[in-house]
Amino acid sequence: MTEVPLPGVDPAWSRLLSVPSTAPVEPVPGRPRSWHLLDNAASLEAAGLTPRGTVLAVHGNPTWSYLWRTVLAAGVDPANPWRVVAVDQLDMGFSERTGLTRRLDDRVRDLADLTAALGLDDGPGPVVTLAHDWGGLISSGWALEHPQVHRGTILTNTAVHHDGAEQIPAALRLALAPAAHGLLTETTTAFLDVTLRLADPPLSPEVRRAYLAPYATRERRAAIRTFVADIPVPADHPSHARFEQIAAGVAGLQVPALFLWGIGDPVFQERYLTDLVRRVPHADVHRFEGASHLVAESRDIATPVMAWLADRFGPGPTRRELHQQRRAHAEDPHVPFHAQLAERRADPGLAVVDMAPSPQDPGAGARVPPVRASLNWSELAERVDRLAAGLAAAGVRPGDRVNLMVPPGSELTALIYACLRIGAVIVVADTGLGAKGLTRALKGATPAWLVGIRKALVAGRALGWPGTRISLEALDPVTRRALGVAHTVPRLLETAPRADLPAPAPDADAAILFTSGSTGPAKGVVYTHRQLSAMRDAVRGTYGLAAGTGLVAGFAPFALLGPALGATSVTPDMDVTAPKTLTARALADAAAAIRATAVFLSPAAIANVLATQGELDPGQRSALGSVELMLSAGAPLPEPLLAQLQELMPAAALHTPYGMTEALPLTDVTLGTIRRAGTGNGVCVGTAVHGAALGVTPLRPDGTPTDEVTTEAGTTGEIVARAPHVKDRYDRLWFTEHRSTELAGWHRTGDVGHFDAAGRLWVEGRLAHVIVASQGVLTPVASEHAARTVPGVGRVAVVGVGPAGAQVPVAVAETVPPAPRPGLADPLLAGAVREAVRQATGLDLAAVLVLPEHPTDIRHNSKIDRTLLAGWADAALAGGRIRNP
Repeated sequence: MTEVPLPGVDPAWSRLLSVPSTAPVEPVPGRPRSWHLLDNAASLEAAGLTPRGTVLAVHGNPTWSYLWRTVLAAGVDPANPWRVVAVDQLDMGFSERTGLTRRLDDRVRDLADLTAALGLDDGPGPVVTLAHDWGGLISSGWALEHPQVHRGTILTNTAVHHDGAEQIPAALRLALAPAAHGLLTETTTAFLDVTLRLADPPLSPEVRRAYLAPYATRERRAAIRTFVADIPVPADHPSHARFEQIAAGVAGLQVPALFLWGIGDPVFQERYLTDLVRRVPHADVHRFEGASHLVAESRDIATPVMAWLADRFGPGPTRRELHQQRRAHAEDPHVPFHAQLAERRADPGLAVVDMAPSPQDPGAGARVPPVRASLNWSELAERVDRLAAGLAAAGVRPGDRVNLMVPPGSELTALIYACLRIGAVIVVADTGLGAKGLTRALKGATPAWLVGIRKALVAGRALGWPGTRISLEALDPVTRRALGVAHTVPRLLETAPRADLPAPAPDADAAILFTSGSTGPAKGVVYTHRQLSAMRDAVRGTYGLAAGTGLVAGFAPFALLGPALGATSVTPDMDVTAPKTLTARALADAAAAIRATAVFLSPAAIANVLATQGELDPGQRSALGSVELMLSAGAPLPEPLLAQLQELMPAAALHTPYGMTEALPLTDVTLGTIRRAGTGNGVCVGTAVHGAALGVTPLRPDGTPTDEVTTEAGTTGEIVARAPHVKDRYDRLWFTEHRSTELAGWHRTGDVGHFDAAGRLWVEGRLAHVIVASQGVLTPVASEHAARTVPGVGRVAVVGVGPAGAQVPVAVAETVPPAPRPGLADPLLAGAVREAVRQATGLDLAAVLVLPEHPTDIRHNSKIDRTLLAGWADAALAGGRIRNP
């Protein structure tokens, strides 16, 4: 085949096959054509394995069967054997150069000729197509003509249709330009070179040479030119009719499907994935953040491909089916999330209140809390009814995703409940993700509608956020046209309420919330109506929040719960997505406005409240003194900070529930319990909330979790949870969801911890942050807490430096006052930190580093990016200039 080394290819896979061609382009029907294949059949036979079926892998332009080498290798797995036949299309790779211009219809016929010659058309097992680039269209054409054997479709970065209203991607327009077409695709290797650069991380020199091997001369690159020329976008293109026929046929496919997508692809952009999902709505989807066009090179696709094949074609139910059967379900009948609105429709009492800024002069006091807007229960119910009818009239349908870019408060509350009322799916991606993270999240969720304030609509226009625009406010015609606004909320509110709007099904999607992005790109988390209701019931059952409770919602996830609980909720004057903006005076004014007895805050908000409590006047202190329940969620709070908070809210029971976007809350713990538990290995987060069950799966010596769930005291493992309010799934992250539900009925949290003798859960850190040292697996939290007891030390992250199995622990600390620059800690401080950690945990730190401020997530301002710090510490200790992480 070639003398160029082909890393990852077993020579036994390479074979040539002569196949009579029936393609319309052939001047002599039946003329034999020589095909090159990579086929792992010989490897399976040598291992004595009978495959479950055949994966027919089809490359695009300008790659070849080498693209699928990892899938070929993975197919020879005794537990899940699959024959993988990766083809080199005629005139491509190491197949014959026919000298003919083969168009789409020819290539579909070519593939049919090949599968007939291979005997795949006659079974015995199922055939699953796997394709990339234009191989997706060709394999789809084959699949539509072979329903008797085609049983599944896997597609990676491809397109089966292009909307003529939009231009094709710029790279393809350039390659098609008459002046550049032949030069870029055939005369030179430019088209090849650009394609091979669409991998992140970059290809190694050896892999790049392997891809180039079949295309060493101009003659061998001729089909790259003709392949590009056959892009069938114009209506008068010779392949356009066949293109449209296949695209229409794909919409009728009922076989299982998996779409694996590198979302950084400048060619097959996310709009093509959106089109595919619209045509095949039952498909499983996994989006790879950061991956580009050559997703098979950028990420491990073999593992999810084989996992999906095992799941879909193995014995028994799929993992999701089994998980749904075994997951926890509420004992009581389902009560819709918005039921309290109907029950309190005639109630003139306050439902939601938005606060205005406090007077700038603290001495002036705040005799009358500054309220910006408010709605009573009757007004809120009427507003929700009108918005629901208006949204429906505007075209919002059940299942449509609606991106709500509106600040927390009464307007957002009404929009949330209106969407839920008509079965629309709310997409809640807060600005705490940052512009880049927010854009990535929204493009991934692909909402059909965007409701926003003017600032959000401007940002959406600039950043390309999807969705038909609805403005929160009335706009002048020029601005409305410039921002592409189709509707406004004031006009929607003019719609008469409708009694005939159907209620959404309990198991229909209700909301997509996003994780904070502190441990990687923010993940979309899907909740159904049943699960949202279960979240409400867990909070109510755990904390006794009865209807009529006055609630200060200073923590974004809880902002939507107030009306569902029947509680009067107030949004303090703050940016809820930037918790540090909450002051003590703003919190006190919010509490006074509704005589609040409950407060929900994040740790960063609490820290700033305590830092600004000196500005409070006696009346404001009295308002906080009337609070009976204080919840802090998002990250653990140290006991000294809770003690300060207790002084500020002397009548309040202080709770710090533990949970995550996927399951909030999971446990509850009070200040009293924390004090009784004392010090230990980690943070005591208490016991399971109403309706939840918890366990751990012990860690192996290499730091990976087992599959055994235990509550045995002292056993460290990954924390797993079961509860009716655990999320339904991750959105368009099939493989992430697949792994998180590996234990049917349980959610793997990604945190590690243990239970104590009293049955209380202690969180020891993140699974991704465990330190795998020569003496075993170490968890960081207890060491971090010990280091913080040293005077002058602020927040601390203990990270592992070095290769797994030989990592050493390094402390990275903020200091008080902040260090002027990052670097090694002062010897006296380093010695004190080392000694404190050694005395408390027995751990010997290899080094102590300091920096002005830790990198943290934007939403909570509290979750330290330990993965980033580990890499930074490794580089810092290697010598050279130390920069900020």
